[in-house]
Amino acid sequence: MISCPTVRKDVIRWHYDLSTLFYRLLWGRHIHHGLWEGDEPPAVAQQKLTETLAAAAAIKAEDRVLDVGCGMGGSSIYLAKRGCRVQGLTLSPLQQAWAASSARWQGVSARASFRCADAERAEFDAESFDVVWSVECTEHLFDKPTFFRQVARWLRPGGRVAICAWLAGDRLATEAQRALVYDVCEGFFCPSLGTQENYQRWMEDAGLVVDRSDLWTERVMRTWEICIQRVRWTGVGLLGRIIDRDTNMFLRRFETILTAYRTGAMQYGCFVARKPLA
Repeated sequence: MISCPTVRKDVIRWHYDLSTLFYRLLWGRHIHHGLWEGDEPPAVAQQKLTETLAAAAAIKAEDRVLDVGCGMGGSSIYLAKRGCRVQGLTLSPLQQAWAASSARWQGVSARASFRCADAERAEFDAESFDVVWSVECTEHLFDKPTFFRQVARWLRPGGRVAICAWLAGDRLATEAQRALVYDVCEGFFCPSLGTQENYQRWMEDAGLVVDRSDLWTERVMRTWEICIQRVRWTGVGLLGRIIDRDTNMFLRRFETILTAYRTGAMQYGCFVARKPLA
């Protein structure tokens, strides 16, 4: 695991309050990578990632789902349209309002609700959910092992956790590779990035059984090639310099994360685990 001790939670919150509009304009309604099979448009690839994770976790109608790090509500609304009852969690008040408005606009507000809360401090009754879903949020958590213990408590027996996460490479052979991962942590406000092995161990230590641990790095890498092009075309990078230092650093690190993926310093993982029935 690579840690970046300079990251603060208030900065993460401010980043998403400030940058959600940038995400929407540059990338779309899902704040996550696309999963490519060919030359499909980014919006199709983003939806493919959501659909693939839902299929891997065997999500079905009437499942009670907790969406940790729900962003603008893209995954929550998709799952609600499939008949799930979804509780979304986001650290950002702006994202909470945006997601709630989107759910009303798309006619699923009775099945998808959104709460502004810190996922590491949120309280739910034991065995409240059939599925805990989190796409590219655990990177921002400060105590990942404790979070997965909470997840295990929140899940009913037989329930599943479905995670997509940015990962540090399993074997960071050089200081240059470690520096790349650190720079990603700093630029994207991640207190740490765990490895594939770390995630598996955290889930198993929490009493969960890992059914899938897949690497999708090659299939998601195009995300950053497109984002870099769009930053150049739109001139958003110049605007970032005006807004503040953190936003400028965030936009400049797009090249860094792409290099980290290409060199193996970072990977992209999908995990599905379940809480035993007994």
